[in-house]
Amino acid sequence: MKYLYLMEQNVILGNIVDIFSENNKVAITDPVYPVFLDTNVMSGRSGKYDKVKGVYKNIVYLPETAENDFKPGLPKQKVDIIYLCFPNNPTGISLTKNELKKWVDYAKINKSVILFDAAYEAFITEDDIPHSIYEIEGAKNVAIEFKSYSKTAGFTGIRCSYVVIPKSLKGFTEKGEEISLNKLWNRRVCTKFNGVPYIVQRAAEATYTEKGKRQIKENINYYLENAKIIKQGLQDMGFKVYGGVNSPYVWLKTPNNMTSWEFFDELLEKANVVGIPGSGFGPNGEGFFRLTAFGTRENTIEAINRIKNTIKV
Repeated sequence: MKYLYLMEQNVILGNIVDIFSENNKVAITDPVYPVFLDTNVMSGRSGKYDKVKGVYKNIVYLPETAENDFKPGLPKQKVDIIYLCFPNNPTGISLTKNELKKWVDYAKINKSVILFDAAYEAFITEDDIPHSIYEIEGAKNVAIEFKSYSKTAGFTGIRCSYVVIPKSLKGFTEKGEEISLNKLWNRRVCTKFNGVPYIVQRAAEATYTEKGKRQIKENINYYLENAKIIKQGLQDMGFKVYGGVNSPYVWLKTPNNMTSWEFFDELLEKANVVGIPGSGFGPNGEGFFRLTAFGTRENTIEAINRIKNTIKV
C-alpha cells in the first residue's frame, strides 16, 4: 500500500504543506488544533496578522460556536485546502456522515483538498459518526487523512502516526493540469525523512494484535468514563458543557463572563486544577475552556470535587 507513510503526526501535519503552493487559499475551523494554523503561518501562506481581531489576513476562518453546535459552515468563497478535525480537538464534537458528505461535495465542486485529522476516531461511540472520511463516497478523490497512535494507543512521546494519500487524489496547477499528490508526498518523504525507528514500528504493529486491540479498547473505555464523570459533574454545577461523548475532551463555557485565562487562573488558584484556555485554539475559543479525560479515575473524581467545592457558576 504505497500511499501509507509512518511518521509522527505533528511532523506529518507540518510537512504536508510542502506539497502545496504558497498561493493556495486555506480554510481552518476555529477553534482547532493550533498546528493547522501555525504550520501555514511558518510556510508563508497566512498573510499579515491582525492584532485587534486575532486573525491572519489570508486564512479563511470557519467559526465553530455554540450557535452552530460547534459544527462549521462551508466556506463562502472558493478555497484550495480545508482542514477538518473530527472528533474535534478541542470541542470534542463530531460530524455525522451526512454532515461530512457536504464537505466532500464542496471539495469535489471546487477542486479543493480536505486535510482530515482523525486522531480521535477510536473514541467514537455513536453509530452515525464516521471513523474515516473515506466512508463518504468520493472522498478518496478529495481527501488526505491523518491518524495517530498517540491518542489511540498512548504513543505520546513515542511518536508514530500515519497519513493516507489515495492515488486517485489529484492536485491542480494554476493552468489546470492534474498532479498526483501521492507522488509529490512520496518524493518529499523520500528526500527529507528517514522513517520512524524500527522499535517504534514494532510497537505500533503490536497494537493490531488481538491482545493489543483488547488493551486499547479497555483504555479508551476508561478515558471515556472519565470524560462522562467530568461532563456530568460540571453539568450538575450549572456549567454549559460540550463534547465528552466521542472524544476524551470536555469543552465548557467559562462562568460569569470570565475570559479563558481568567478562568484558568481561578481554577488553578482555588481548585489546583489545570486545563487549557480556549483562546489558545483560536479567536472563537475565547470564553471557553478544555478539560481532558487523560488521567486516572482517582484524579478525575478529585478534580471534579475540587471544582464543585471552590468554583461558583
